[in-house]
Amino acid sequence: MSVVLDALGEEAQRLHPMLRRRFGVSTAAGYSCVGRGVMDRVWHGPAWTLPFLHLGAWRNILVPDSGTGVPFTVENYAYVDSFGRETVTVVRTFEIAPGRRRRFDATLVHGGPGRIVDYLGTHQHLAVDLEPSVLPDGSLQIRSGAQRFHEGPVSFDFPLLLSGTALLREGYDEVRGCYTIDVRVTNRRFGPLAGYAGTFTCEFPEVVGEAVPPAVKPLREERRG
Repeated sequence: MSVVLDALGEEAQRLHPMLRRRFGVSTAAGYSCVGRGVMDRVWHGPAWTLPFLHLGAWRNILVPDSGTGVPFTVENYAYVDSFGRETVTVVRTFEIAPGRRRRFDATLVHGGPGRIVDYLGTHQHLAVDLEPSVLPDGSLQIRSGAQRFHEGPVSFDFPLLLSGTALLREGYDEVRGCYTIDVRVTNRRFGPLAGYAGTFTCEFPEVVGEAVPPAVKPLREERRG
Protein backbone atom coordinates (compact mmCIF):
# COMPACT_ATOMS: atom_id res chain seq x y z
CA MET A 1 0.00 0.00 0.00
CA SER A 2 1.08 3.60 -0.41
CA VAL A 3 3.04 5.35 2.32
CA VAL A 4 0.27 7.84 3.14
CA LEU A 5 -2.73 5.51 2.90
CA ASP A 6 -0.96 2.89 4.98
CA ALA A 7 -0.34 5.43 7.74
CA LEU A 8 -4.02 6.42 7.68
CA GLY A 9 -5.18 2.82 7.99
CA GLU A 10 -8.98 2.40 7.97
CA GLU A 11 -9.35 6.17 8.10
CA ALA A 12 -8.18 6.31 4.46
CA GLN A 13 -11.63 5.17 3.37
CA ARG A 14 -13.02 8.56 4.45
CA LEU A 15 -10.70 10.46 2.11
CA HIS A 16 -12.26 12.06 -0.96
CA PRO A 17 -11.83 9.54 -3.85
CA MET A 18 -9.59 11.96 -5.77
CA LEU A 19 -7.35 12.28 -2.73
CA ARG A 20 -7.23 8.51 -2.36
CA ARG A 21 -6.03 8.34 -5.94
CA ARG A 22 -3.48 11.12 -5.45
CA PHE A 23 -2.01 9.65 -2.28
CA GLY A 24 -2.34 6.06 -3.46
CA VAL A 25 0.90 6.28 -5.46
CA SER A 26 3.17 3.29 -4.87
CA THR A 27 5.32 0.85 -6.77
CA ALA A 28 2.64 -1.82 -6.29
CA ALA A 29 -0.07 0.48 -7.68
CA GLY A 30 2.13 1.13 -10.70
CA TYR A 31 1.61 4.88 -10.95
CA SER A 32 2.91 8.18 -9.60
CA CYS A 33 1.39 11.67 -9.45
CA VAL A 34 2.51 14.98 -10.95
CA GLY A 35 0.54 18.10 -10.12
CA ARG A 36 0.72 21.50 -11.83
CA GLY A 37 -1.04 24.68 -10.87
CA VAL A 38 -0.72 28.10 -9.32
CA MET A 39 -0.12 29.14 -5.75
CA ASP A 40 -2.33 32.12 -5.02
CA ARG A 41 0.14 33.14 -2.36
CA VAL A 42 3.66 32.17 -1.31
CA TRP A 43 4.69 33.93 1.88
CA HIS A 44 7.28 34.15 4.62
CA GLY A 45 7.37 35.65 8.10
CA PRO A 46 9.07 38.85 9.24
CA ALA A 47 12.49 39.86 7.89
CA TRP A 48 14.31 38.15 10.76
CA THR A 49 13.07 34.75 9.47
CA LEU A 50 14.87 35.14 6.12
CA PRO A 51 18.35 33.97 7.26
CA PHE A 52 16.72 30.79 8.60
CA LEU A 53 14.81 30.26 5.35
CA HIS A 54 17.86 30.95 3.16
CA LEU A 55 19.86 28.41 5.16
CA GLY A 56 17.17 25.81 4.50
CA ALA A 57 16.99 26.73 0.80
CA TRP A 58 20.66 25.75 0.44
CA ARG A 59 19.54 22.11 0.64
CA ASN A 60 16.09 22.62 -0.95
CA ILE A 61 14.29 22.99 2.38
CA LEU A 62 11.72 25.79 2.63
CA VAL A 63 11.31 28.77 0.29
CA PRO A 64 12.67 32.22 1.31
CA ASP A 65 10.47 34.12 -1.17
CA SER A 66 7.03 35.62 -1.41
CA GLY A 67 4.67 36.30 -4.29
CA THR A 68 1.21 35.85 -5.76
CA GLY A 69 0.11 33.82 -8.77
CA VAL A 70 3.22 31.63 -8.54
CA PRO A 71 3.37 28.66 -11.00
CA PHE A 72 3.79 25.45 -9.05
CA THR A 73 4.68 21.82 -9.69
CA VAL A 74 4.61 18.93 -7.22
CA GLU A 75 6.14 15.57 -8.19
CA ASN A 76 5.23 12.47 -6.22
CA TYR A 77 7.10 9.48 -7.62
CA ALA A 78 7.15 6.02 -6.02
CA TYR A 79 10.28 3.87 -5.85
CA VAL A 80 12.19 1.59 -3.49
CA ASP A 81 15.27 3.25 -1.97
CA SER A 82 18.69 1.70 -1.42
CA PHE A 83 17.59 0.41 2.00
CA GLY A 84 14.61 -1.44 0.51
CA ARG A 85 12.00 1.03 1.75
CA GLU A 86 8.92 2.03 -0.23
CA THR A 87 9.53 5.74 -0.88
CA VAL A 88 7.55 8.63 -2.34
CA THR A 89 9.16 11.87 -3.49
CA VAL A 90 7.59 15.22 -2.68
CA VAL A 91 9.41 17.68 -4.93
CA ARG A 92 7.75 21.11 -5.01
CA THR A 93 8.97 23.67 -7.55
CA PHE A 94 7.92 27.31 -7.35
CA GLU A 95 8.59 29.60 -10.32
CA ILE A 96 9.02 32.75 -8.29
CA ALA A 97 9.84 34.80 -11.39
CA PRO A 98 10.71 34.00 -15.02
CA GLY A 99 13.88 31.93 -14.91
CA ARG A 100 13.97 31.94 -11.10
CA ARG A 101 12.86 28.76 -9.40
CA ARG A 102 12.90 27.40 -5.87
CA ARG A 103 12.61 23.73 -4.88
CA PHE A 104 11.39 22.24 -1.64
CA ASP A 105 12.35 18.54 -1.60
CA ALA A 106 11.28 15.70 0.66
CA THR A 107 10.94 11.93 0.59
CA LEU A 108 8.40 9.90 2.56
CA VAL A 109 8.83 6.39 4.00
CA HIS A 110 6.71 4.21 6.27
CA GLY A 111 7.13 5.11 9.95
CA GLY A 112 4.77 2.59 11.52
CA PRO A 113 1.04 2.75 12.34
CA GLY A 114 -0.29 6.28 12.03
CA ARG A 115 3.14 7.72 11.25
CA ILE A 116 5.23 8.75 8.24
CA VAL A 117 8.91 9.68 8.28
CA ASP A 118 9.59 12.71 6.09
CA TYR A 119 13.22 13.25 5.08
CA LEU A 120 13.71 16.90 4.14
CA GLY A 121 16.10 18.28 1.56
CA THR A 122 18.60 16.92 -0.92
CA HIS A 123 20.65 14.99 1.67
CA GLN A 124 17.97 13.70 4.07
CA HIS A 125 19.72 15.33 7.05
CA LEU A 126 16.45 16.13 8.80
CA ALA A 127 13.92 13.39 9.56
CA VAL A 128 10.46 14.60 10.62
CA ASP A 129 7.55 12.59 11.99
CA LEU A 130 4.28 13.27 10.17
CA GLU A 131 0.84 12.46 11.53
CA PRO A 132 -1.86 12.29 8.82
CA SER A 133 -5.57 12.45 9.50
CA VAL A 134 -8.82 12.84 7.54
CA LEU A 135 -11.00 15.90 8.15
CA PRO A 136 -14.83 15.67 8.23
CA ASP A 137 -15.13 16.91 4.63
CA GLY A 138 -12.79 14.19 3.31
CA SER A 139 -9.75 16.46 3.10
CA LEU A 140 -6.31 15.34 4.25
CA GLN A 141 -4.48 17.00 7.11
CA ILE A 142 -0.83 16.31 7.91
CA ARG A 143 0.82 17.72 11.02
CA SER A 144 4.56 17.50 11.65
CA GLY A 145 5.98 16.38 14.98
CA ALA A 146 9.36 15.36 16.35
CA GLN A 147 12.45 16.09 14.27
CA ARG A 148 15.86 14.43 14.22
CA PHE A 149 19.13 15.55 12.62
CA HIS A 150 21.47 12.95 11.07
CA GLU A 151 24.91 13.63 9.59
CA GLY A 152 27.61 10.95 9.59
CA PRO A 153 28.12 9.78 13.19
CA VAL A 154 26.16 12.75 14.52
CA SER A 155 22.50 12.17 15.37
CA PHE A 156 20.29 14.08 17.78
CA ASP A 157 16.73 15.23 18.39
CA PHE A 158 16.34 18.63 16.78
CA PRO A 159 14.67 21.08 19.18
CA LEU A 160 11.38 22.39 17.84
CA LEU A 161 12.15 25.73 19.46
CA LEU A 162 14.79 26.22 16.75
CA SER A 163 12.65 24.86 13.95
CA GLY A 164 9.12 24.98 12.63
CA THR A 165 5.99 22.85 12.83
CA ALA A 166 4.17 22.30 9.55
CA LEU A 167 0.43 21.95 9.01
CA LEU A 168 -0.78 20.82 5.58
CA ARG A 169 -4.37 20.66 4.46
CA GLU A 170 -5.18 19.29 1.04
CA GLY A 171 -8.63 18.85 -0.47
CA TYR A 172 -10.46 18.46 -3.75
CA ASP A 173 -12.79 21.11 -5.18
CA GLU A 174 -15.40 19.27 -7.27
CA VAL A 175 -16.84 22.48 -8.72
CA ARG A 176 -13.51 23.68 -10.11
CA GLY A 177 -12.14 20.18 -10.69
CA CYS A 178 -8.85 20.81 -8.91
CA TYR A 179 -6.90 20.02 -5.77
CA THR A 180 -6.54 22.67 -3.08
CA ILE A 181 -3.57 23.02 -0.76
CA ASP A 182 -2.66 25.18 2.22
CA VAL A 183 0.69 24.76 4.00
CA ARG A 184 1.79 26.77 7.02
CA VAL A 185 5.08 26.46 8.91
CA THR A 186 5.18 28.12 12.33
CA ASN A 187 7.50 28.32 15.30
CA ARG A 188 5.70 27.87 18.60
CA ARG A 189 7.48 30.84 20.12
CA PHE A 190 8.09 33.19 17.22
CA GLY A 191 5.01 32.56 15.08
CA PRO A 192 4.60 32.13 11.30
CA LEU A 193 7.73 31.28 9.29
CA ALA A 194 6.54 30.44 5.77
CA GLY A 195 3.78 28.89 3.72
CA TYR A 196 1.83 28.71 0.50
CA ALA A 197 -1.73 28.14 -0.70
CA GLY A 198 -3.32 27.53 -4.09
CA THR A 199 -4.74 24.96 -6.50
CA PHE A 200 -3.46 22.41 -9.01
CA THR A 201 -4.52 19.53 -11.25
CA CYS A 202 -2.82 16.15 -11.50
CA GLU A 203 -1.64 13.58 -13.98
CA PHE A 204 -0.89 10.00 -12.96
CA PRO A 205 2.00 8.69 -15.07
CA GLU A 206 2.80 4.98 -14.98
CA VAL A 207 6.35 5.79 -13.92
CA VAL A 208 7.64 4.03 -10.80
CA GLY A 209 10.74 2.25 -9.52
CA GLU A 210 13.83 2.44 -11.72
CA ALA A 211 11.98 4.59 -14.26
CA VAL A 212 11.67 7.48 -11.78
CA PRO A 213 13.77 10.48 -12.92
CA PRO A 214 17.02 10.71 -10.90
CA ALA A 215 16.55 14.49 -10.62
CA VAL A 216 13.72 14.08 -8.10
CA LYS A 217 15.63 11.68 -5.83
CA PRO A 218 17.82 12.82 -2.92
CA LEU A 219 21.58 13.00 -3.41
CA ARG A 220 22.11 11.06 -0.19
CA GLU A 221 19.91 8.52 1.63
CA GLU A 222 19.67 8.15 5.39
CA ARG A 223 18.91 4.84 7.08
CA ARG A 224 18.06 6.35 10.46
CA GLY A 225 14.47 7.46 10.84
